[in-house]
Amino acid sequence: MRRVSIFGATGSIGQNTIDLIARDAEAYDVVALSGGQNVAQLAADARRLQADVAVTADETRLPELRAALAGSGVEAAAGRRALLEAASRPADWVMSAIVGAAGLEPGLRALEQGATLALANKESLVTAGALVMSTARKYNARILPVDSEHSAVFQGLVGEDMSGVERIIITASGGAFRDWSLEDMARATPEQASSHPNWNMGQRITIDSASMFNKALEVIETKEFFGCAHDQIEVLVHPESMVHALVGFADGALMAHVGPPDMRHAIGYALHWPKRKALPVERLDLAKIGQLTFREPDSERYPALRLAHEVMAAGGLAGAVFNAAKEQALDGFLSREIGFLQMAEVVEEVLERLLSSQCLKNAEMTLDTVHETDHLARNTAKKVMAERNR
Repeated sequence: MRRVSIFGATGSIGQNTIDLIARDAEAYDVVALSGGQNVAQLAADARRLQADVAVTADETRLPELRAALAGSGVEAAAGRRALLEAASRPADWVMSAIVGAAGLEPGLRALEQGATLALANKESLVTAGALVMSTARKYNARILPVDSEHSAVFQGLVGEDMSGVERIIITASGGAFRDWSLEDMARATPEQASSHPNWNMGQRITIDSASMFNKALEVIETKEFFGCAHDQIEVLVHPESMVHALVGFADGALMAHVGPPDMRHAIGYALHWPKRKALPVERLDLAKIGQLTFREPDSERYPALRLAHEVMAAGGLAGAVFNAAKEQALDGFLSREIGFLQMAEVVEEVLERLLSSQCLKNAEMTLDTVHETDHLARNTAKKVMAERNR
């Protein structure tokens, strides 16, 4: 039996992972599940999969989790320390699907056990790509991408040499506002930004899709995971969300990955790698679809993409600044402190203030410096938003 853990089990990626594992439950020994405030779902899944331990990030919900797991034999735990302990338990395959920078340290703990890390937490590579990749090498661990775009690139590179890769093109749906005017986008509400036309995802990632910050993170992640130059990475708006990425080679050929907008494909590929197994996803009828469309992203509508290339050019801890500022600006939008288009303005201001710091430029990338940079960037973003509202 394969020992598996799922961190971020109650989110959309985690639930899709559980769906696949539950279909062949006898093949898996579930070590740990973690979640946030949806304790009822966490407990139900832990019981269903007979996990060793279930961890909620919210320490105040521990009594509720214990009560829900009473008599099941599943250990209940809560808080950051419990999460890191669970991530340190030996497992063969670990899904890293915690949203945000909080997913970095559990992923590192899993790598330190030599596990195969199925990485859906893009912030890990954005904030600390060099640290994550060096940890994997040090402990002879493997990282498999779970973002649909990076899984598509990974599959397109099977049997290929990166030296023959000319460019990598990742696609973006354009999100909820892809056909809105800039004036309408400026007035957009969190409720409007939380509805995705193609994918079923959590609120924060759905809003990040509408602003293209999610794609900006994926651009940075592409550079860190595949080791390409930032100017080799392109983005195309593809409203149908069926071509997930394309790899362009030196001979002019393009290798495209085409599939339905269903995260179970990328998850299943990582779960069964290096083999392919049947998955319960839609089989596309290309004749019925008829056509697929693509267009260049509008830099005025999506400044996040420009900022991502500036972050990659800066290197070092710039990714940690970018992600933290983005997360704080999103909080500001959700609380209606700033408008939708102002999120990018806040992030750009934070980058300008912090990346000029010689101290930050010279800092070695360690877990401590990543945490310190994250904290500094969040506080700076709060100051920028407060100044804007005076």
